[in-house]
Amino acid sequence: MSYDLNVLKIDPVKELERLVKFTIEQVNITYRRKGIVVGMSGGIDSACTTAISVQALGKNKVVGLVLPEKESNPISSEYAVKHAEQLGIEYHKVDITPTVESVASYKKRDEYLQKLVPEYKPGYKYNITLPTDLLERDSFSFYNLQVQMPDGGMKKKRLTLEEFRAVTSYANIKIRARMLHLYAEADRRSMVVAGTSNRTEFLLGDFCKYGDGGTDIEPIAHLYKNQVYQLSDHLKIIPEIINRQPSPDTFSLPVTDQEFFFRIAFDKLDFLLYGWEHKISTAEVAGVLKLPEDAVKRAYKDFTTKHNATAHLRVMPFTVENI
Repeated sequence: MSYDLNVLKIDPVKELERLVKFTIEQVNITYRRKGIVVGMSGGIDSACTTAISVQALGKNKVVGLVLPEKESNPISSEYAVKHAEQLGIEYHKVDITPTVESVASYKKRDEYLQKLVPEYKPGYKYNITLPTDLLERDSFSFYNLQVQMPDGGMKKKRLTLEEFRAVTSYANIKIRARMLHLYAEADRRSMVVAGTSNRTEFLLGDFCKYGDGGTDIEPIAHLYKNQVYQLSDHLKIIPEIINRQPSPDTFSLPVTDQEFFFRIAFDKLDFLLYGWEHKISTAEVAGVLKLPEDAVKRAYKDFTTKHNATAHLRVMPFTVENI
């Protein structure tokens, strides 16, 4: 298999035709429903999925839900609403704070954060980050909790795996709460829920089980993030979304997907991931991307670790007969 800087290029016209056919078949034949509900996050993946749905079914059969909670970045809702209005679809903005609060209170979360960083107080902003220089140096994947102080300074704490899981459990409640609202809307209106995960996220496990990973159809799960951008350009997604840094938007302090999960800039990530998935030699990939071979080896190792550690997310629940 040849490998060059064109390996990720798609024909957006043909790809859209394929996705339109897929969407129509899933909604009308497989599920026999009346349309599609999409959670609109203000990010590129949900914007692309919503536009595909409109191309397939028409604007009157697509409903967008904008689902912020009290710690969401306001710009996310602003961009999502602008995109929905550009498409001409019905949309609803629903504050999911009460849903999140009913499962795991912000107070309880704050008490846990204060145990980790004593200076933390309710209302302080926080996030979780990983080292983002994987291609530059060999380093361990230690998660850091960052708390922003009133003076703008940061307090940091390296998290154990148990502490990381505890903190992210509160963030995952937000993601799962959104899915509750999406299915409530879809079931009431006899529609299907369209997921918005791309292949980059799917392969490496950057999604929440029974949250953004719990959907009826996943139209773009075969497309690398790079390819989602190509298709979005063709679909004329608003520039604010196209130019926005991808972010999980589940912490009160903004963090990019690179900082929270991938550790590699997006201009290199998908080319490296394609090479890893298709078993292209590290030497060949390094030559094409003009990177040291050791950097590519580190990326391949990180991909393998993430893929294996999240294998359970990509399968149905285990039973006695399928283990």
